[in-house]
Amino acid sequence: MTTPPLSENKLNMARGELYHAFTPELVAERTRCKTALRTYNNAVVGATSRRDSVRLWRELVGDTTPLPPELPDAAADEAQFDDDPWVEGPVFMDYGTQVKLGKGVFINAHSTWIDTCTIRVGARTLFGPHVSLYSGTHPLDPEIRNGTKGPESGREIHIGEDCWIGGNVTILPGITVGRGATVGAGSVVTKDVPPFHVVAGNPARIIRKIKTILDPEQSVLERDKDTQGAELPMAAIS
Repeated sequence: MTTPPLSENKLNMARGELYHAFTPELVAERTRCKTALRTYNNAVVGATSRRDSVRLWRELVGDTTPLPPELPDAAADEAQFDDDPWVEGPVFMDYGTQVKLGKGVFINAHSTWIDTCTIRVGARTLFGPHVSLYSGTHPLDPEIRNGTKGPESGREIHIGEDCWIGGNVTILPGITVGRGATVGAGSVVTKDVPPFHVVAGNPARIIRKIKTILDPEQSVLERDKDTQGAELPMAAIS
């Protein structure tokens, strides 16, 4: 089956250029997402199986990878999805198809994804509740912005592997959070976060470097395991 070419408006959206969100094409895509979200949220808030939650998640984000054959033993069947992301409901999205989660990702409840452009989260990254990722933005000039009739744009968001994003964090368009970083609860991330650093605050700023054997730039003497929680370095900003 041949995939139809993208319209010029959708190409502009994907490239982070000005586009119009309230065309029939994009309204229909957001409506599809709302329907899929309703099904997913109702299922995962209830007592659905791991297989069903993975299936519904893949439908929501447009992942066409087929599920493995179902095994008669429930525990063994569930183990087949150990590497799939675990996304607690409710979750809120615009399109779903621009959200890309790596292996072993955990997303706590009430996450919000304005996925105008791609939002990518690396393997083993953990989100607290009420995390919001906004890849969409609007012109500052109100004459150009013009409510629902005017254009908007977006910039991709990239969260690296092995990150920890605390509860109530907001991540703005175009941000990259480097591998192994921690973002303290309640932070608003307005600038890129370097790998293996703790940031916190509004706007988020660097608190300190994380000691870890995962960081190839650290010397052997620096590589003590960093076991303290984020609340300790975050206390430095109060």
